[in-house]
Amino acid sequence: MRDVMFGNDSQTGLSRRRLLQAAGGGAVAAIAGSVGAPSRAEEAASKPVERKGNVKQAICKGCLKKMPLEEMAKECVRLGVKGIDLQRPDSWEVLKKYGLVGTMTPTHGLAKGLNQKENHEECLAVIRQSIEATAQAGYPNVICFSGNRAPGLTDEEGLANCAQALKQVVGLAEQKGVTLCMELLNSKVNHKGYMCDHTAWGVELCKQVGSPNFKLLYDIYHMQIMEGDIIRTLTDNIQYIGHIHTAGVPGRHELDDTQELYYPAIMRALVKAGYKGYVAHEYSPVREPIPSLEQALAACDV
Repeated sequence: MRDVMFGNDSQTGLSRRRLLQAAGGGAVAAIAGSVGAPSRAEEAASKPVERKGNVKQAICKGCLKKMPLEEMAKECVRLGVKGIDLQRPDSWEVLKKYGLVGTMTPTHGLAKGLNQKENHEECLAVIRQSIEATAQAGYPNVICFSGNRAPGLTDEEGLANCAQALKQVVGLAEQKGVTLCMELLNSKVNHKGYMCDHTAWGVELCKQVGSPNFKLLYDIYHMQIMEGDIIRTLTDNIQYIGHIHTAGVPGRHELDDTQELYYPAIMRALVKAGYKGYVAHEYSPVREPIPSLEQALAACDV
């Protein structure tokens, strides 16, 4: 039987050696291939996450703490993030390299704002510069602030002063195709004395300015602290909302089950209302930044 299968002994030995060599060579090749090539898990991890696209998500730098901008940009691309908020023009070269949008351009400070006439010249000069730079880069938004309340200045007078200032610059925003957004902030916990601290005040300002190129930056964290009723307020005033920030309440941390807001429902309401702007995450993580960001992005990917 052995002679029939393998021939004589010498032939059998040769045949066996050839089989072993062939098998060994194949094993070595397989091992070498596995060492040189990425695993399926590694390939999957390196591919950009595909988002549904109903919500255009961005981040602020604080979400990834002190990560260098270039590394941050790479993570944004991998995670399906569309842009980075509040980056100055000197960082835009990196954003453009990775196909990211500078989703909100900074201007003047929070406390010294447009609600006092003596601040107008200084603030408007910075706003004009930011509008010009933003338009040249092809980016969408420029931020501005009401400023803090001052002795003897009523909210009504502050609103009128803001409207007077904004009317001087909104024409440039219209001409350049840029939207100027005033941020709604809480004056209860984080920004004592800030005037634009309720949606109704901001909406009235939008009405007085009377331009589609002036809207509100609705910060969900801040408005939950000041007034709550987030979904109703957003949907009732969606035409005046140009940009959105997120964070968990309380604490301004992750969008997880330690906080009181349910972001998937908020995002679904925005999509249903026809919101087309960016949603930028602006929380401060207390856990590992990248897993925290992955969780926030997933929660808002509706």
